[in-house]
Parts: sequence; C-alpha cells; structure tokens
Amino acid sequence: MTALLYINSHPLEAHESMSLTAAERFLEVYRDTRPEDEIVRLDLYRADVPALDADVLRGWNALRSGAAFDDLPTEAKKKIARLGEIVDQFLAADKFLIVSPMWNFSYPPVLKAYLDAVTAAGKTFRYTAEGPIGLATGRKAIHIQASGGVYGEGPAAAADHGHRHLRAVLNFIGITDVERFGVEGHNQFPERMSEIREQALERAAALARIW
Repeated sequence: MTALLYINSHPLEAHESMSLTAAERFLEVYRDTRPEDEIVRLDLYRADVPALDADVLRGWNALRSGAAFDDLPTEAKKKIARLGEIVDQFLAADKFLIVSPMWNFSYPPVLKAYLDAVTAAGKTFRYTAEGPIGLATGRKAIHIQASGGVYGEGPAAAADHGHRHLRAVLNFIGITDVERFGVEGHNQFPERMSEIREQALERAAALARIW
C-alpha cells in the first residue's frame, strides 16, 4: 500500500486559503482515484515539532559521546524522542503533499522546524568519504504554495526562497522528484481571483489523477 503524507503548514482553514483549497481538491480526487492508498494528515500548527534548541543539541552531543538515552535530562529525552517519531513518520511515507503560503519570500517557521526535524543524519542522510548522500530515495513530493504575487516565473522568480530551499532540503535527503504547484497572483490581480482559484482546482484534480 502506498502512503501519502499531507504536510500542512498553513494556520487557516481550507475555505480561507487558496493553497489549502487546492490541496483539498487534490486529496479528494486522489482518494477517488487510488482508494487503496493511505492518506496521513500532519498539521504543523497543531503538531508538536520541537525546535533544535539547546536541550536537543546538548542531548545529541551527549549521546554521541556515549551517554545512555535514559541518563539525559527529562526535556532533552522528551524532545529527542519526539523528533525520532517525526522522522519515522516521514520515512513511512512514499509521497508527500506539502502545503504552505509564501510569507516574505519564504514559508512559515513551522515548516522550517519540520524540515530541520526530518533532515536527520543516519536516518534520512549519511556522511561518506565522498560527501553526504540521501537515504530517503524512491519518494516524491508536490509543493503547493500560494502567493499574492507571481513568483513562478518572470522578474520575481528569484525571490521565491521558500520553494527553492524546500527543494534543496528534499534533494539533499534523496528526494529528487519535487514538483512546484504555484497558486499565484490573487492579490496582484484581484479581478482575476475567481479565475486563479478555478484554474488551481482544475490543475489539482488533473495532477491527482496521474500522480
């Protein structure tokens, strides 16, 4: 059975968000097309995603130095255990639908925290004499990103640091099949908002049928 992990980094509800509206349409058609697949939802604004803070970094350093996990401080144990659960859930998936708004040319901090959590040495990548290699191979991802302006092409494309960074991280851990799905321009061209929404819904449905 194929597992799709839906990673949502938008704080609003679907009816309030262009990206989430497109994502829900994608999932609706995907579920109808592949009813045997498992869809797992992960809402990063409601999930416990520990930051890589002093507790985590000192705990990892202690473990690398030979300390037993049970001997770590309570907070370090709690956070490191949770990070392990997040990586395990990530590696259990075959496909990823990642949704984010563009905020100030990037994505919300909760998505950066999640990417930090799943970029785990020894699990999703490892170091070799020739350099790091990704271990999460054989998977693929779609990134649905909504932005008020147009950043998929044209003079503003270089400012899309969110998708560029997301793709770089996924490539680093071995996921090279990464598709950008932009829902763009609804603030720049408010008179076209309904058209942009409908085009996004049509594209989401078409992509879900073949993905």
